[in-house]
Amino acid sequence: MRALKIAATGMTAQQMRVETISNNLANMNTTGYNARRAEFADLHYQQATRAGTVNAADGTVLPTGVQLGLGVRPSAVSVHLAQGALSETDNDLDLAIEGRGYLEVTLPSGQPAFTRDGALKRSAEGLIVTSDGYAVAPEITIPDDARSISINASGEVYAYFTDTADGQLLGQFTLASFPNAKGLEALGGNLFTETEASGPPNAGNPGEDGLGTLRQGYLEDSSVDAVREVTELIEAQRGYEMNAKVISAVDQMMGATTQVR
Repeated sequence: MRALKIAATGMTAQQMRVETISNNLANMNTTGYNARRAEFADLHYQQATRAGTVNAADGTVLPTGVQLGLGVRPSAVSVHLAQGALSETDNDLDLAIEGRGYLEVTLPSGQPAFTRDGALKRSAEGLIVTSDGYAVAPEITIPDDARSISINASGEVYAYFTDTADGQLLGQFTLASFPNAKGLEALGGNLFTETEASGPPNAGNPGEDGLGTLRQGYLEDSSVDAVREVTELIEAQRGYEMNAKVISAVDQMMGATTQVR
């Protein structure tokens, strides 16, 4: 009976949905995290009788056929791009992106990666880096004798010293956007890399060409809606249970068949 395999695909799909929801809930406090959604599509169909087939009895065309579905399959785990709430931290090197865009960082291999996690740090050499020590591009170094720094909405970084009132411009952060940001590949650690699906990055100054702006002393919270996630978790659990009941019902039907005398 096909129902056993069909119900098994349904249980596998709901299991994947639960795993996606659990990852969202686990990252509800992750800086700049966007919730994921599991998406599904029906499997191919077995054509017992094709629609449009000529009826041999009187020559008429059948308006509908007999198509037997064979279950469900995962089609995508899509990212729901949404702006998270901003939390004030009063840290000079904390940056929140308001709007579109990603900060570019340089991995140890030299490959560029992108992130919305603006919890930046200062290395021993004064270089502005991520929490994992990856340099933010373009590289900006803070002098040892700087008493404070200021980062404006357009990404310009100024250092202030004890002997001068005016700030010294150290550099300017840029933001990168993508034609299809949902196509970025997640590396973990709040990092993403370019793929064929995402398209190439378009770098620009914050606040220009549709890019977002930067806010110093703030971090972007996760966009996960805990109430929605729990609701979907209950739906996935019920869907899993219903598919399990189908398997149980089919098992009873097959048992009844074997007991026929």
